[in-house]
Amino acid sequence: MPLDEPHLARSPAAGTRRRSVLTAGLGAAAALTGPLAAPARAESAPELRWRLSSAYAKTLDILYGAPEALSRIVAEATDGRFQIQVQGPGEPVPAEGLLDAVAAGTVEMGHGPATLGMAKDPTFALATAVPFGLNARGAAAWWQAGGAAELFAEVFAKAGLVCLPGGNTGAQMGGWFRREIKSLSDLQGLKFRIGGMGGQVLAKFGVQPQAVPGPEIYAALESKKLDAAEWIGPYDDERLGLQKVAPIYHYPGFWEGGAMLHFWFNAEKWKALPKSYQGILRAAAAEVGADVQAKYDARNPQALRRLVAGGAQLRPFPQDVMEAALKNANDVYAEMAAKNADFRRVYEAMRTFRNEEYLWFQVAEYTYDNFMIRARARG
Repeated sequence: MPLDEPHLARSPAAGTRRRSVLTAGLGAAAALTGPLAAPARAESAPELRWRLSSAYAKTLDILYGAPEALSRIVAEATDGRFQIQVQGPGEPVPAEGLLDAVAAGTVEMGHGPATLGMAKDPTFALATAVPFGLNARGAAAWWQAGGAAELFAEVFAKAGLVCLPGGNTGAQMGGWFRREIKSLSDLQGLKFRIGGMGGQVLAKFGVQPQAVPGPEIYAALESKKLDAAEWIGPYDDERLGLQKVAPIYHYPGFWEGGAMLHFWFNAEKWKALPKSYQGILRAAAAEVGADVQAKYDARNPQALRRLVAGGAQLRPFPQDVMEAALKNANDVYAEMAAKNADFRRVYEAMRTFRNEEYLWFQVAEYTYDNFMIRARARG
């Protein structure tokens, strides 16, 4: 399916302003040193052609559109000297092999969740989302100002990777079910499309986690190979038409309270980049990441309305399921921490930061949001 709209479209004037700002330092040096500065500028701004593999299908316009937007920004800021070709999963790198392909240099870049690497090291999952982890705002704060970037830089360096935050989906939904979950017993034997640590936590209830690619979820539910499936949230779920075959829409997706995505770089390729190109990539990733979160926050409300109008039945997970899932999650983390020193170190840092964030959110954010939600309900 073609993309619905261009992402982060820029006016000619905006493009001129960006190029002028990003090349100001090089231009100033040239002015000071005269003709002799031209070769230095060419050397510091080489012509590069990179490939970026996305973990997401082109039909997911927000997620696949993120690397497309980054590619445009980088090309614009470098006057076309740095070109990044965006490829979908299987062109030729499959989504599940994305991080390995970047680390091996098969492609120079990738875009997707760190959970793609958790089979080798569960610490990777902490960079994206884990059950009862950080929400989107907390994840951004932990990464940018709470020490997470430095912690993960050490972990990812061992795998030959460098990364930059590349968007967040926000809190996800709990998924689509053919029958309502009213108690813990309803989870026994449930064939549920879910991966990552969420699958490990739910397996303790007797859930049977199933690995099913997004485009195949509808058919698997319709044929009853699946009893339930989680995907992302209203805007992306609507595109799959899941409400037609599994009408119960549970919430929240406690396993992904704020799923952070990343742009991945081959470590050696990143180190070889001119500092100016590294700076442009950092700025572009920050702009694109903010855009991803904004698009989900802007589009999910109307998508949710359309889904309910189309037959979706919203149901919260029962309190006993939430409480038991939290206990299971803590048990899983304790087991992993006992086996993996990196996981223990990073998880403890995340847990401490999460508790402090919720202390603050409880005082101001939650009080304000709760009042506004009640005011809305009163009309």
